[in-house]
Amino acid sequence: MTDTTASSTRRETLGFQAEVRQLLDLMIHSLYSNREIFLRELISNASDACDKLRFEGLHNPALFEDDPDLVIRVDYDAAQRTLTIADNGIGMSRDEVIANLGTIAKSGTREFFARLSGDQQKDAHLIGQFGVGFYSSFIVADRVTVVTRRAGEKPDQGVRWESEGAGEFDIEMTAKPGRGTEITLHLREGQDDLLSGSKLRSIVRRYSDHIVQPIRMRKEEWKDGKPERQSGEETVNQASALWARPRSEIGDEQYKEFYKHVGHDFEDPLAWTHARVEGRSEYTQLLYIPSRAPFDLWDRNARHGVKLYVRRVFIMDDAEQLLPAYLRFVRGIVDSADLPLNVSREILQESRDIEAIRGGCTKKVLDLLAHLAGEDQAKYAKFWGEFGRVLKEGIGEDPANRERIAGLLRFASTHADTADESVSLGDYVGRMKSGQQGIYYVTAETFNAARNSPHLEVFRSKGIEVLLLSDRVDEWVVGHLTEFEGKPLVSVAKGGLDLGALEDAAEKDEDRHEADEFKPFVDRLKASLGERVKDVRVTRRLTESPACLVADEHDMSANLARMLRTAGQPGPAWKPILEVNPRHPVVARMRDQERSFDDWASVLFDQALLAEGGQLDDPATFVKRINQLMLEMNAGAPGASAG
Repeated sequence: MTDTTASSTRRETLGFQAEVRQLLDLMIHSLYSNREIFLRELISNASDACDKLRFEGLHNPALFEDDPDLVIRVDYDAAQRTLTIADNGIGMSRDEVIANLGTIAKSGTREFFARLSGDQQKDAHLIGQFGVGFYSSFIVADRVTVVTRRAGEKPDQGVRWESEGAGEFDIEMTAKPGRGTEITLHLREGQDDLLSGSKLRSIVRRYSDHIVQPIRMRKEEWKDGKPERQSGEETVNQASALWARPRSEIGDEQYKEFYKHVGHDFEDPLAWTHARVEGRSEYTQLLYIPSRAPFDLWDRNARHGVKLYVRRVFIMDDAEQLLPAYLRFVRGIVDSADLPLNVSREILQESRDIEAIRGGCTKKVLDLLAHLAGEDQAKYAKFWGEFGRVLKEGIGEDPANRERIAGLLRFASTHADTADESVSLGDYVGRMKSGQQGIYYVTAETFNAARNSPHLEVFRSKGIEVLLLSDRVDEWVVGHLTEFEGKPLVSVAKGGLDLGALEDAAEKDEDRHEADEFKPFVDRLKASLGERVKDVRVTRRLTESPACLVADEHDMSANLARMLRTAGQPGPAWKPILEVNPRHPVVARMRDQERSFDDWASVLFDQALLAEGGQLDDPATFVKRINQLMLEMNAGAPGASAG
């Protein structure tokens, strides 16, 4: 609805986007126990606004409007019970106010809300990942007023926005002499401790000491045990780029709070690395590994990357060119001494300096992960649980670092009892049996399907460890990682089984004898199955199952073929090899079977397909064959009625 005030200024009452209303309600109830973060969020936004003005001012100095010193101010009025955070940054136009304060223009919003559980503690973590920014004001305020003017606009082009955080907000044009944004919080009952200079200073120094711009407050002097406001101002933070300070001068808490600012996260980071690089390219890097995966990690439209500065001047958020895509979970900043201030994303794509920075940052992150893997396995296990599948992408994307990435990978294996227990390729190689030449693995759609695969039977009987790969990305991994430390990766479900020195001479002689003995039966099976199989052969791969399906050495795996088919992607028709266990009673019975041999052959094939997670093209016919064969077996049993 629209109201017309007595003045000529039009005032409108607009409704919040539905997601904003939902977020406000969740946030007020879930984040109240950590209410002080509202000030950090508002100061962080003010700092970003100053950074943006500084960047736009490089191309248009008139935006500074004879006020070049960027500053953030925090003030309070005990009598009015208000708290004000003001900046002289870029400010907002009317359209920007509606877009930034009335809607959530983030990709993955619907998926984020779908993940909320109603558990306040769990939801608080998710809300922190999503980022609440300005809306955190309503944790402590029952009414919020924003007055803002975009730099370069006329003084009468200011915008006033106000809301009680329910379903609506009012917006109107107003006069504002200075550029920037002023946010006034009308505090809720019970928030009186925030109407204290000492309290506000302590919050600022705890959460926002790293902010580059000076944060100023009115001076106070204590008289007769009470604070007395003065006319002058003082800077209450260090107001210097944290990443530019020597590491010896920065405490862990300062590193953590800076991460929360730069990563828009509520939780502490898992680990970080801070270094100044000198040489052909000079730059400073401060890179963080988050504790949790962001909700939009798998959203291809979301922008992921680190902040880029040039000589401490903010240039852009999410400069994805500074790290490869498989490290897109990394947050932080890179500050270059060599790039031009007018650098663009297009220039970044072609810059040799960026190539050097990208290589250096990648190395630092991989070094940090290797350190965690070696020195703090509990932390690395947490990292792997959150980001392991993303790191696996690097095997194909980054050939130069493939061996280093391979050393960081973790997989389930037959050595462990559960999917949560994982092993490294180095662990595997260290446990290889004497005479074992390859690193054996099986791929499947689920951990249970991999663990129960019939292809593992002979390996279990000989105590040979097999990696159990059930992530979708694992097919990509083994397609690009052919060896590790000189040991080839070998699929237990592809090609012929050659255990080399792990199989003694007597077993090999028996293999040859069985192949000759069963050749007529194998030929008969192959003729019966026709185009459904590429070949049929006997195998020592099985100890408990009658048959299994394998792929030829250079064909795609059955699992990959299923994945492509499920995704609707075209691919070559998959034609498996049927391997039969000559020592199994079912195979022994089939060998002497004259009646219904084709039905037996089809059932044997279909069972092998089901055992490895495949789907039947014609389940009804399979069931009908099973029923018919059961009736025939029953009819032929001793004592069965002739009818």
